[in-house]
Amino acid sequence: MTSTVPKTAPTAGVPVGLTTTRAPFIELAQSAGELYIDQPYELYSDENHDTWSRLLERIRPRWERYANRKFLEGVDTLQLDMRRVPRCSDINRFLEPRTGFKAKPVSGYVPAYKFFDCLKQREFPTTITVRDGSSLDYLPEPDIFHDVAGHVPMHTDRAFADALVKFGEFAERAARRAGEIRDEKERIQVLTSNMKGLARFFWFTVEFGLMRDRPGTAIAPGACRVYGSGLLSSYGEIAHSVESPTVQRFPAQTEWIINQYFEIHHYQPLLFVIEDFEHLFYLVHDLERKLDAGLLDNLQPGEPEVNEVDLKSFLDAALAS
Repeated sequence: MTSTVPKTAPTAGVPVGLTTTRAPFIELAQSAGELYIDQPYELYSDENHDTWSRLLERIRPRWERYANRKFLEGVDTLQLDMRRVPRCSDINRFLEPRTGFKAKPVSGYVPAYKFFDCLKQREFPTTITVRDGSSLDYLPEPDIFHDVAGHVPMHTDRAFADALVKFGEFAERAARRAGEIRDEKERIQVLTSNMKGLARFFWFTVEFGLMRDRPGTAIAPGACRVYGSGLLSSYGEIAHSVESPTVQRFPAQTEWIINQYFEIHHYQPLLFVIEDFEHLFYLVHDLERKLDAGLLDNLQPGEPEVNEVDLKSFLDAALAS
């Protein structure tokens, strides 16, 4: 179900547009408990469109230099407009025929169980607001540039899209496994550990993954390509992740990834490097095996924090389905 919040004009004194942290339409949707919404395209301001244009124009040369080939092919497929914020309906017109995926507009934070369920349904929760144009590099939360320009081009690749669907299924499997544990304290502990492992895997691959420029070469500054969305949507960090000698780049291994905590408010000091997308798909299958074998039940503690309310909702939803 999509939003029933009226698309009325803002009242006097209220900022116009759909700008991250100050969008009356989004505030109304959130106060009404509306998570899945329509994209009220007529509410975008000239400033919103200008910000989108500047973001896309300045990052394109860095994509050409640092991004992986499949991502660049996806950008061409989506035919993103340089001048205006994209319509999700236009994105889906190019995306759905290729992989069945579609961008699903949301009003903000998506609880873990709903996010994973969306992936399973070939839907990607998509923020529709645009970051403040006065601070292009500061992003307190996702915006449409991160979600559409960073994530969605990879969703045009069938194998990558299928891997996302499988990943979405893992969370439900984790909940079902935990649901068989009779002791409530142990059940929550196991599911918390499982969700940390899944979140870390998603972070260090889908969000912040690197790939060797040429399989078999040494991992050195300048010898990698980017496929992680958090890097692909960051003008500064996409170059830093590949070129900086201060970044630790390690060959991707499932055990290392799921036990490595991360922090979100600064450039990443440690990244994992895959050989190619076949290697990524192998890691996804390896994650599945380890989940089923209970090897995600007692992971190294630390970030990310897991919201216990979300966790219990996730468990209830999975066991009821």
